[in-house]
Amino acid sequence: MVIATRESRLALWQAEHVKALLQSQLGWQVELLGMTTQGDQILDRSLSKVGGKGLFVKELETALADGRADLAVHSLKDVPMDLPEGFALACVMEREDPRDAFVSNSFERLSDLPEGAVVGTSSLRRQVLLRALRPDLRIMPLRGNLDTRLRKLDEGHYQAIVLAAAGLKRLGLGPRIRSIFDEADMLPAAGQGALGIEVRADRHDMIEGLASLAHMPSWLAVTAERAVSRAMGGSCSMPLAAFTRGTGADGQLWLDAAWGDPGDLGDEVRQAAPRPHAPLVRARQSAPVQTLAQASELGEQVAAQLRAGGAQGMPLA
Repeated sequence: MVIATRESRLALWQAEHVKALLQSQLGWQVELLGMTTQGDQILDRSLSKVGGKGLFVKELETALADGRADLAVHSLKDVPMDLPEGFALACVMEREDPRDAFVSNSFERLSDLPEGAVVGTSSLRRQVLLRALRPDLRIMPLRGNLDTRLRKLDEGHYQAIVLAAAGLKRLGLGPRIRSIFDEADMLPAAGQGALGIEVRADRHDMIEGLASLAHMPSWLAVTAERAVSRAMGGSCSMPLAAFTRGTGADGQLWLDAAWGDPGDLGDEVRQAAPRPHAPLVRARQSAPVQTLAQASELGEQVAAQLRAGGAQGMPLA
C-alpha cells in the first residue's frame, strides 16, 4: 500500500504514524509517496487569498485518482468540508490535544504581552479570537511549516506566535509551549488535532481495512464540528471556530461555535494599527449523539444558531 503525504516534517510524522499502525495491526506492507502541494509552495499570501485549505490536499487526491497511492493522511482541519466526488473519508483516528498553544521566547502567556506586541498567525479564526482577547496587539501574517514558523519567532520577527498544540506535541516540541489556551478563550478549529485518512470511494477494500484504525468518539466529535463549518459555507476565508466537549456515558455531545466578523482582516490591514474588535457571535447546544448522522444534525443546529445571532455565512443552497 502507498500513502500519499505532504513532505513537511509534521505531515511525514503523521504518515509514518499511520504506516506503523498498518504494518503492526494489519500486516500491510506500506510505502510513502512524498509530495509538495500548492499550499506548501505559496507562502507569501494567506490561504484565504489563494484558494483555501484544499491547496494542501489536491495533489494527494490526484495521486489517489490515478493509482499512484492508495490512501492519503491529512490533518483534518486542512481538509475541505466537502470532499470531491469519488473520494471518501475512510476513518478518523484518535484525536491529539485539539487546543491552541501560546509560544514565546520571553512571555509565559498572552496576558503577559506588552501593549502593541506583535503576534504571528495567518488563521482568520485565531485573529478574531486574539482580537477579542487583546485588541491592543498587532496580529501579523505567519505562513510556512511548523519549523519555519518557530524559526521566524526565534529570529525576532514576533514576540509570540499561536500554533496548534497537537503538531508541537507530535514532533516532540512540547517544551516550546509556554501555555495552552483555554478552549473558552481560543475555541479550536473544526477537526483540529485529528488525523483523517482519505481514499477513493470505490476502494471498499481500503475502507473495510482502515475501519480498525477509527476512533469513533473522535469521529463523532469532528463530524459535528465540520458540519457547523459546512452549513456556514465555511472555508479558511471565514473566521469560524467549532469544538465539541466529548461524549459522556450518556452519549451527550456538547458543541460550541464562534463566528467573528472578518471586517478588515487581511494581509494588508493586519499590519496597520490595532482597532477595537467586533463582538463574536457564539452558539452552544448539546444532544445525544451515537451516529455520524446525529453528529451532523447537531452541527447544523449550531450553525443555525450562529446565523440567527447575526453570523454571516455563505448563502445556503
